[in-house]
Amino acid sequence: MAHCIVNAAEELLDKEFPVLDHGFVRLVDYLGSDERIVQSARVSYGSGTKSYRQDKGLITYLLRNDHTSPFEQVNFTFHLRMPIFVARQWIRHRTGRVNEISGRYSVMTDDCYRPDKEHINLQSDDNKQGRCLECVDDALANQVLAILEEDQKRSYENYTKLLDLGIARELSRIDLPLSLYTEWYWQMDLHNLFHFLQLRLDEHAQYEIRAYAQVILEMVRAVCPIATEAFDEYKVGCTAFSASEMVALKSMLSGLDNPLTGRNKELFEAKLK
Repeated sequence: MAHCIVNAAEELLDKEFPVLDHGFVRLVDYLGSDERIVQSARVSYGSGTKSYRQDKGLITYLLRNDHTSPFEQVNFTFHLRMPIFVARQWIRHRTGRVNEISGRYSVMTDDCYRPDKEHINLQSDDNKQGRCLECVDDALANQVLAILEEDQKRSYENYTKLLDLGIARELSRIDLPLSLYTEWYWQMDLHNLFHFLQLRLDEHAQYEIRAYAQVILEMVRAVCPIATEAFDEYKVGCTAFSASEMVALKSMLSGLDNPLTGRNKELFEAKLK
């Protein structure tokens, strides 16, 4: 099959889409499209692309039933700029290929992330790694931003003082904050990219990385609209039930009492909401 050209994707190439206060996402390149997925899936039969309806049905079937290898035939390369604390979460997805700017070779910029007031929240009481939904009052938000700004400014000033003293860049950088922006080129196939997006679009993911995931999702949609529609339906907009929960669900639909009790019942009912 010849190189896939997707007009909607071509319009996105090399354009910076802003994220947070100093970050961005750029689609550098893509390889493949919905057509490549169906061509790869049908290679065993020696048949090419069929009608749009048949192609859509095949892609939906593949994604819904976790036939992943055809989606691995589509690849994306992004240029991303993000705070270091976001990058450290990001790099946990080890199936991507990354080339990051080096503070050993380059002088880092003074851009640091400071959240909007609406995203400054107290620690959640029932989620050890998350925030409360409600933002803090304006006075406390201003206090938080003042603390962040003061520390970030002082840290970068000391960094430049060390550089001016002739201290090596690899040492001068070690006291820079996690809020400092870094950037990298990141390449990933569509199967693993969908897995990344499923996790990082979830409401339990940190807001800052969700903001990047949302922009990336729309770029993927431009390249592979059929696959992304299936992803929305069967991965993002759905939930999985355990074997015992399926028994409970069948009982409820049959008019019988829910056999689950205690915490299992609470979790099951939360899924149904």
